[in-house]
Amino acid sequence: MWRLVAVSTLSTGLLWGTAEAKINWSFDQVIRKAEKRYGRQGQAKERLLSWSAMVEDYRGLSEAEKVEAVNRYFNRHVQFREDIALWKQADYWATPVETLVMGAGDCEDIALAKYFTLRLLDVAEEKLRITYARVLNPQQAHMVMTYLPEAGAEPMVLDNLTEDILPASARDDLQLLYAFDDRSMYAFDGRAMRRIGESQQIPCWHELLSRLSKDGFMPNQG
Repeated sequence: MWRLVAVSTLSTGLLWGTAEAKINWSFDQVIRKAEKRYGRQGQAKERLLSWSAMVEDYRGLSEAEKVEAVNRYFNRHVQFREDIALWKQADYWATPVETLVMGAGDCEDIALAKYFTLRLLDVAEEKLRITYARVLNPQQAHMVMTYLPEAGAEPMVLDNLTEDILPASARDDLQLLYAFDDRSMYAFDGRAMRRIGESQQIPCWHELLSRLSKDGFMPNQG
């Protein structure tokens, strides 16, 4: 999870488009593709239907309410399980569809599901970061999603370990290390987030973006 790879020959920007890109999705297509890949699994389909209903129900909420609701939804609906148990791999980043089909995932799967769901709910990409962290006691690698309500704001932490969304400075149990979005990489310097360069290809990230299209998420300029 921690090993960063050098510059990819195909940047994520080419797949997702510009900073103004939005996610276009057809839930009927998501269901069809999921049934083709995984079969007609009753509980898995119910979880996907619940997710679709949640997205539609939350569209009218304020941005802060969307963030709180999405964090709570995935913390309650996805059981924590390690990649090796789910996917027979040491490190596998699942799409939201894969996570919900399984009903389980590890910290990065849950963070990614929150990230892409908030994108579906039209929360601006520049407010969302996938964030590498370290749990301090016991020491272990971790991943969360961070949300910046406005430019320069202190990151708010969406974590599968708790439903409380707290500013980074209030998480004495957690050290934020690095973050990324579609365009840039960042390092945490105390409470501040410092840009350290263009986005680099990260293990599993390019493969994840490719599988999103197979799941029914289609890049769309708009």
